[in-house]
Amino acid sequence: MPKKMYETKETKKRALLCSLGKEGDGGKELLGLCETLDLDIAAHEIINVRERQPKFGMGSGKAEELAEKAKALEADCIVFDWDLGPSQQRNWEDLAGIPVLDRQELIIQIFASRAATREADLQVQLAELHYRLPRLTHKHINLSQQRGGRYGSKGAGETKLETDRRKIEQRIHKLEKEIEEVIKQRQVQRRQRERQGLPVCAIVGYTNAGKSSLLNVLTGASVLVEDKLFATLDATTRRFEPAPGKTVLLTDTVGFIRRLPHSLIKAFRSTLEEAAHSSLLLHILDVSDPSADECYQTTVSVLSELGAGEIPVITVLNKVDKLEDWNPAYAESLLSRFPDSVAISVKSGYGIDMLKVNISNKFSPHING
Repeated sequence: MPKKMYETKETKKRALLCSLGKEGDGGKELLGLCETLDLDIAAHEIINVRERQPKFGMGSGKAEELAEKAKALEADCIVFDWDLGPSQQRNWEDLAGIPVLDRQELIIQIFASRAATREADLQVQLAELHYRLPRLTHKHINLSQQRGGRYGSKGAGETKLETDRRKIEQRIHKLEKEIEEVIKQRQVQRRQRERQGLPVCAIVGYTNAGKSSLLNVLTGASVLVEDKLFATLDATTRRFEPAPGKTVLLTDTVGFIRRLPHSLIKAFRSTLEEAAHSSLLLHILDVSDPSADECYQTTVSVLSELGAGEIPVITVLNKVDKLEDWNPAYAESLLSRFPDSVAISVKSGYGIDMLKVNISNKFSPHING
């Protein structure tokens, strides 16, 4: 008899997505996050909530309607584009009978699937545990395994709550000590760079704006580039010559996002602070994105929080090749919207030489080979 063949590929998890109508982007960012985790979108509900109710974040009638819809769609989970308190999450899972994820957990799971170095892995673990500690009965669903990562575990039993709580607190303490050692190592590396006398230029900006692609084009590096959110979690530094005889160190950093969970800002502070120790920032912006202005303000806000708000900036307006109405008049109006900006296309090479000139002028005459 011929052997029976079995399908070994993991089936995509089906998700019912819920966004608030007043958010403005129609849930576009939520769709991008779910796409990064390779979720199968069963449906996407845009909800108008007049007043947030403590039990579900909305009225009980609307909550029951969404739970019924998830059941009818045979969804494996419900994903909300806002943060839920631990008790709200439990209420939703009791009502729907399936795991419920909020925006914070979704982003943490993406980071878990992307962590490729010891530093990133430690930082993501810490953020995970801070999130899980008040949610020990939460029905964790491991979406990051679909992309080769790891995340969470099944909900703990009631009799194990205190034991699990103590174990998590001990693990948090251990991770914090390990991360302190990593931070010391990064500080040593930074001092070594400073002794070389080379200024540092950091590439910052919204996730998926083209930061790693720009680093690769300018330095010939081969940093991973994907059309996905948070493809890069670790700071990567390469030597770069913006002009003959002038050398700077160019650093790629983790991308920002609107309402980045505070636990991740805290966990990745040592990586993000590379920007705060730079002499110049290249703020890269995807100008083909309709919400480019909001992305710009998000990055400016995060930089200010990190203490990098006073560092000189060149705003790099990327992906102009995607603009249908690109012409000299539109270019002038676009450049006038953002201070000290250069329009480029990393893909086609348009504007790259002008960007190099601007970088060189910012540092001149203080840099040399």
